[in-house]
Amino acid sequence: MAADEANTSDARTAPLAPLPDHDNVNTPWWHELWRRHAHVITPLRARGLQCDIEFGLSAYIVRVPLPDDSYLIISPPQEPSSERPPGDPEGWIATRQRPDDQTLFEVLYDSAPSDDPGTPQRPEARHGGSAQPLIEAIDHRLAQLGLLPHPVLPHESPHVHPAQPTPPTQARDVPGTPGRDPVYVYGDAMLALTDRLNGAESHANAAALLHQVLDPVNGLLEWLGEFFEAAGEKAKEAEEDDGFDLSYDLADAAAEIRNLGEVLHVAEDRMRALTPLVPAPRLLSTPANAPSLPPRALPSAPPRHTR
Repeated sequence: MAADEANTSDARTAPLAPLPDHDNVNTPWWHELWRRHAHVITPLRARGLQCDIEFGLSAYIVRVPLPDDSYLIISPPQEPSSERPPGDPEGWIATRQRPDDQTLFEVLYDSAPSDDPGTPQRPEARHGGSAQPLIEAIDHRLAQLGLLPHPVLPHESPHVHPAQPTPPTQARDVPGTPGRDPVYVYGDAMLALTDRLNGAESHANAAALLHQVLDPVNGLLEWLGEFFEAAGEKAKEAEEDDGFDLSYDLADAAAEIRNLGEVLHVAEDRMRALTPLVPAPRLLSTPANAPSLPPRALPSAPPRHTR
């Protein structure tokens, strides 16, 4: 997890909260659990909240200590247990509790589906396993209680200021696409981001631009996944059978996009940790009678982290 603890750059509004202090942090299985929950953990850490992963009654949970000695438990349904993989439940349940006060038990969010026909569904149940409404509900309640170490404004990304898109009224001159129609404002915004990446003066600046795409809450991939999910729901409104087939294809596309975000979740930190290539100094020619020196021992390469 060394990349996770990389120093933050000036582009970030606040450093991430530190990792938990226990031996499991150095184990591959804990790394994998952390990766699967990154879309929930990262925005909370950006708000200054330290997170940990534990095993609950029947599934893994995210435990978040709060400044007033209470804590959040964020989990999938525990009873009955969820059969979905860690980090991808059918719904999220977030509760606030205090270990020394059994009277404090507050449900902040519950999007888990109810199997009891006599129990009305909570409004957030329509969001299912989506992480963004969960984070927004936690933001809202903790802000009311004054328990957010670093509040994040609705228009503010957890790490960097948003990129400036290309104005909709301007047509882009893209090589190979003469007469490009100016209505492609979303594609133009992505091309503008690519242009900024090509011209980035440092790996830290490049990492900040990567964040615009990979952020698990406000990044391009997350919103692109939401877009394809919405398109799938729209396809279901058609009376033709192909509408349902198309909705499944679009749902699969949304899942693939989100999976890509999980695979690349540390790419930003890895980019920031890179150092620019420095040209080797010009060496003088060695005289023919100069004594040969033994080669300098090179340090062994560190083992690669298991993902």
